[in-house]
Amino acid sequence: MNLPNRLSLTRVLLVPVIVILLSLDADACRYLAAAVFLLGSLTDYFDGQIARKRHLITDFGRFIDPLADKLLVLSTLIMLSVRGLVPGALTVLILARELAVDGLRMIVSGKGTVIAAAKAGKIKTASQMVYILLMLLVNLPALSHPVLLILTLWIAVITLYSGYEYFRDYGKALLEDAGRKEEHS
Repeated sequence: MNLPNRLSLTRVLLVPVIVILLSLDADACRYLAAAVFLLGSLTDYFDGQIARKRHLITDFGRFIDPLADKLLVLSTLIMLSVRGLVPGALTVLILARELAVDGLRMIVSGKGTVIAAAKAGKIKTASQMVYILLMLLVNLPALSHPVLLILTLWIAVITLYSGYEYFRDYGKALLEDAGRKEEHS
């Protein structure tokens, strides 16, 4: 197994550590969770850099890297929502976007098309990671401060926009698939 794939797997293994730390009601545990989350976020950056620079892109890497990102971001957001720091509606929005885009990816991959990560998708992931780290550190409800409210709205907007981009660019395959099924009914 190459280094980028090991880094992605490390990110997956950090998820239960974060969940356990955020299950404990202590500031020290929250700060440790923030440090572990930061480490996981950095592995996301470095695994991609190393894979591209050293030409170590593999099918397993294409699978595990986005899965590791989703596990890291969504599990931490869920824990922050449970603690009342992040609105549950934002967490549901992000989860729905991820499921919708992954479903679209499955449909177009069946047609031989691979959807690469778009720039807006990369901005979305980086923004979500910075937002989560900030929320872990400030320990205030997202809607309790104007700056946090603006950041929360930004996360919602970039999440929706990046999902829109995928459907704008690849949704035709989804509509064609739906049309074929209606013809056969």
